[in-house]
Amino acid sequence: MGEEVIGRVIKILGATRFDVNCVDEKERICGVPGKFKRRFRIKLNDIVIVKPWVVQSDVRGDIVYRYAFFEINKLREMKKLSI
Repeated sequence: MGEEVIGRVIKILGATRFDVNCVDEKERICGVPGKFKRRFRIKLNDIVIVKPWVVQSDVRGDIVYRYAFFEINKLREMKKLSI
């Protein structure tokens, strides 16, 4: 699976690990790759883009982007956000 999905952070596990509830109705344990660790801070209920791993794609993934507040409103207007 190479597609990215939108998700909402539902639990902070620590050490850059998060439980994310994704639009495809799967809950994944996601981490922040090293090159993104200092670019954005992730908090509870943030909307993020998750790139599922090739292996264990239903269970694990990487967070590659965090949406800003104004971007979330645009997603809601376009009906792309259902979580």
